[in-house]
Amino acid sequence: MPVNLRHRDFLKELDFTKKELAFLLDLSRDLKRAKYSGTEVQRMKGKNVALIFEKTSTRTRCAFEVGAFDQGAHVTYLDPNSSQMGHKESTADTARVLAGFYDGIEFRGSAHALVEELAEHSGVPVWNGLTDEWHPTQMLADFLTMIEHGRGKPIEEITYAYMGDARSNMGNSLLIMGAIMGADVRIASPKHLWPSDEVQAAAHEQAKLSGARVTLTENADEALEGADYVHTDVWVSMGEPKEVWDERIALLKPYQVNTEALKKTGKPNVRFMHCLPAFHDTNTVVGKDIAAKTGMDNGLEVTNDVFESPANIAFGQAENRLHTIKAIMVATIGD
Repeated sequence: MPVNLRHRDFLKELDFTKKELAFLLDLSRDLKRAKYSGTEVQRMKGKNVALIFEKTSTRTRCAFEVGAFDQGAHVTYLDPNSSQMGHKESTADTARVLAGFYDGIEFRGSAHALVEELAEHSGVPVWNGLTDEWHPTQMLADFLTMIEHGRGKPIEEITYAYMGDARSNMGNSLLIMGAIMGADVRIASPKHLWPSDEVQAAAHEQAKLSGARVTLTENADEALEGADYVHTDVWVSMGEPKEVWDERIALLKPYQVNTEALKKTGKPNVRFMHCLPAFHDTNTVVGKDIAAKTGMDNGLEVTNDVFESPANIAFGQAENRLHTIKAIMVATIGD
């Protein structure tokens, strides 16, 4: 039976079947090839897209804007100062207003309930650019990247480990996406920083359907052994007090992605992945602040030698945000 995602929202991975997610990955690959070969056909001419950013972003905003432009659509960017949503106007009212102007709405913010509410009241497709609980557009980019570097290896034979704070949107999404797609997914983190019991239960249910192997462990070595890809994400957020930083770093330092960690995979061609931005050096205001507060001047969640090594494929991963986000828009509102 053919896949038809027209008029569908894209809010979290659990809303989709393996076949539907595989369709989006195939479409992403086809759109990427068409862009590179100069044969791309515009399927969103005359469409209008609203981007609501409660949280700022580089990759997500650029991917939606360039993807819409490539496909012939127009974009309006609404930052926290440009929208009355949640201030003078309810989320439900904002959804109904914007649906009168736009063919699709992207939301990037904190509470996942907000993007669900937008979708409930808008009447047009709503896409989740990131919430505190889920990061589904990132997952499509991550899987496209792993497929590209897998040299023909099917998803069911891909093994990846996520190191660090897993009670997060990246921890949740990497666990669930791997379970749906049938991969061998390992989460390495202190137990109280694992995804919630509800998310774990959903992952195990999906794994029964797909044949995925799901491992959650506090032992980093167990997760790393045999991994083709090692993922991580930032440990701390700016603005948190130094005491929180000290506590978080003490907890997560055993899960730092460094040269020794990559060696423990036993894979000479292991690849490093990160959704970015990464705290790997002192060449930014944040990096300098972290180094000054912690003394860790060779990176935090990933060391600079790993980040600057051939193992790092995070920039290709970032580029794939364009192709996968474009696929989501084309599949849901394209002609």
